[in-house]
Amino acid sequence: MTKFIIVTGGVLSGLGKGVTTAAIGLILRSRGLRIDVCKIDPYLNVDPGLMNPFQHGEVWVTKDGYEADLDFGHYERFLDVELTRDHNITTGKIYLSVLEKERRGEYLGQTVQIIPHVTDEIKQQLMNIARKSNPDVLIVEIGGTTGDIESMPFLEALRQLRMELGRENVLFIHVTLVPVLDAVGEQKTKPTQHSVKELRSIGIQPDVLVCRCREPLLDETKAKLSLYCDVSKRDVISNHDVEVIYEVPLIMEEQGIGDTILEKLNLRERAHDLKEWRSFVSRIKQVKEKVSIAMVGKYTHLHDSYISVVEALKHAAWKLERRVEVLWVEAERLEEGEEDALSGADGILVPGGFGVRGSEGKISAIRYAREHGIPYLGICFGFQLAVVEFARNVAGLAGANSTELDPGAEHPVIDLLPEQRGIDRLGGTMRLGEIEVSIKPGTLAHRIYGCESVGERHRHRYEVNPEYIPLLERHGLVFSATSDSGRRMEICELPSHPHFIATQFHPEFRSRPLKPAPVFLSFVSAAAERRRSRDA
Repeated sequence: MTKFIIVTGGVLSGLGKGVTTAAIGLILRSRGLRIDVCKIDPYLNVDPGLMNPFQHGEVWVTKDGYEADLDFGHYERFLDVELTRDHNITTGKIYLSVLEKERRGEYLGQTVQIIPHVTDEIKQQLMNIARKSNPDVLIVEIGGTTGDIESMPFLEALRQLRMELGRENVLFIHVTLVPVLDAVGEQKTKPTQHSVKELRSIGIQPDVLVCRCREPLLDETKAKLSLYCDVSKRDVISNHDVEVIYEVPLIMEEQGIGDTILEKLNLRERAHDLKEWRSFVSRIKQVKEKVSIAMVGKYTHLHDSYISVVEALKHAAWKLERRVEVLWVEAERLEEGEEDALSGADGILVPGGFGVRGSEGKISAIRYAREHGIPYLGICFGFQLAVVEFARNVAGLAGANSTELDPGAEHPVIDLLPEQRGIDRLGGTMRLGEIEVSIKPGTLAHRIYGCESVGERHRHRYEVNPEYIPLLERHGLVFSATSDSGRRMEICELPSHPHFIATQFHPEFRSRPLKPAPVFLSFVSAAAERRRSRDA
């Protein structure tokens, strides 16, 4: 039978439950166990696809085209897995399912209530995941913070799950904060005590505490938490700040969390091997040489909006024995002529995005990269704007634009996908998920991938207008990859440029710490070469 690990959070959000969950998964997998992971998000949205990045950070896209929480990125990167829509449970999904069942009469005239109908639905969806993948352990992360009204039905369902399956089959791990007040300099346990008290008030006693803190937990702090929170001292784990997040599984394993979980869930390990991961972390911590990448966006004040792009840059840089330095450039600054923000960059990247705000600044950054021979990588919106910039400034199409930005553009070189016309429901209706991309031989794209076909993940509504492709190509823009039997443009590049490439898809979603995405590896390599030339 599948065992369950439930990861809850206390005190405040943003503590790193996603990284903790992924780290636990990696530790258990290194012991030879089959692992699966899912995320519960208590918000009423069906998925985060329509949420503003300022509120929720990046939207992750799964292989099967589901728009998920950014924690899915941590899971996939740490565990090198490909998750699906079934691995995300939201309040919106639960209530949709319950109401559909009620309308079909499946509740046989009962008054539909939170308990038992909503809680039963939550347990049912968790058991469906377990049955489908049949892991030894299913790790379930609950978003938000203990005490949130939105979380209550989920916590109650999981309390019931433990009662029904037994303590030896359901383990609760509580991630909480141990702050240090500058004026006092002492590790404070009271926030954790109150958080655990909140959990216990609804019938859940955590088995393990994972404590986020700046410095390693002191022995006396662990003893105090053990006493007041009713957990063994060895079950108080210090999850202190580290140089790179990929070190988290190692510091947790050093404190024996793997042994603790196996013991409490009555599991046997079949292997014990974190050697490759240890070697990777040791290697990247020794990297000194830098490469600077200007990230041009409109959500630069919230770095979580671009977390997968940043991690993909890091993966590529580490492979090249470099440390990436991200220069955050607000696109609107460039609209005011502040191009000096780009002058120190070894490479320029325009990531995905939506809307008119900052778009002209991004176009300015693309022109700067093209005219100054600076390596450029555009992703999704950065691909579309690269086409707009080229059309305006090289092909001579004054007024060229995307109809997303200017519905009345004189030259709509980027236009709405035909299947998007007439759509009146925005949620989950973009071109989403992994799509096969065909790559033309003899191009930069082909040299990067080393093959003529690759699956990459998409999230967009607009595409290159086919009416303008012949003109753009005559002026030197090469569309080196297509999809849907050549109808859709997927990669564009400039052979006359040292390294200028842009993709309609999102290669960052397939980048892994030990397997960097090829497009990012090529881009960072070109940026590093430019830096070497400048330093010479």
